[in-house]
This record gives sequence, C-alpha cells and structure tokens, in this order.
Amino acid sequence: MDTTKTPAPNAAEADTTPADLAKAETPQPAEAEADSAVTGAATDIDLDDDEAFADDQAEDAEPSHVGSAAFAIVAAGLGVVALSGSWVAGIVSERASVAARLELTQAADANAQIAAQFVDPWHSTAMVNGIFSALALIVATFVLALPAFSSPERTLPTWVRSVSWAGIGLGALGVLIFLLMYFDLLLAIPKAAGAGA
Repeated sequence: MDTTKTPAPNAAEADTTPADLAKAETPQPAEAEADSAVTGAATDIDLDDDEAFADDQAEDAEPSHVGSAAFAIVAAGLGVVALSGSWVAGIVSERASVAARLELTQAADANAQIAAQFVDPWHSTAMVNGIFSALALIVATFVLALPAFSSPERTLPTWVRSVSWAGIGLGALGVLIFLLMYFDLLLAIPKAAGAGA
C-alpha cells in the first residue's frame, strides 16, 4: 500500500481565502500612527504659516494716528478759544478790575480810574488769550514734528496735517493780537480831557 500523500492540485489557491486577503489589506497600527503624525505635522506647519502671515500683516498695517489727530484738534480748538475769548479770560478780567478799583484812592484822577476799570482788565484778557495762543502753537508744532522723531516712513494723514496747520495759523494770529492788545498798539488807551498824563 502506497502511503505517500500527493498534494492537492490547487493547494496554493486554497490557502488564499477572502479572510486572509482582508487581513493583508488592513493597515498595521504603526503605519496608521505614521500617517497621523504626517497629517498633524502638516496641520502645525499650516497654523504656523497663518500666524506668521497675521504677524506680517500687523506689522505692515498703518498706525492709527489717534493721538496725533486728537492733539491736532486740541490745538485748533485752543486757537479758536484764544481768538474768541473764554470764561477763564472773563474771570481774570473781572478780578483785575476789582483789584485795581480797590487800590484806588478817593483822590485818584480820571486817568487812574480809566486804567483801573479799562486798561488792567484789557491787559489781563490779552494775557490769558496769549497763553491759549501759545499753547495752540506748541501743540500743533508738536503734532507736525512728531513723524520726524519716529520711523522715517511714517506720515500723518492729510486731514491731521491740515488741522495742525490750522492750529498753527490760529495760534500765530492769537499771539499777534495778544502783543497788539497788551502793549496798547491795537487800540489807544482813552485819556480824560484836561487831566494830567
């Protein structure tokens, strides 16, 4: 009796069952981890690129110039107040008038009374308006000179420069009027007829 066993004719084909094919196609855990690591690295690179792009945009953005605009408006406002008068000038003028009248004696002549009631308040008003004008000049000049002390490419918006120049013009006009008022060049001091100088 022959005890040798002959192999089945389709042994190789019998070994490859559908279950074995499914096992061969499923990814191994190490391969899955490698794929997730590559995907995570790509996501991190994209996030880093987005943050760098946002930083570049923030650096390239123009400054807001809020402070310069505010100071320019303040300078123009001070110039307008200096020319039109303020309640501060009114209070100082009234105080100067009262103080000058209190210093008068009963024997004071008409010119001394005119000086007490008119000249001293006039000069006090001119002084207050001159201070406001000088402040307008200083603030407006500071706004216009500010870009020279910062980065060279920084420039102020056109309307801020215009308002600053308006403040300089109003301040200069106020200083001129102050000089004319304080030194009695704008209007002569009235004199009483027949009274001594």
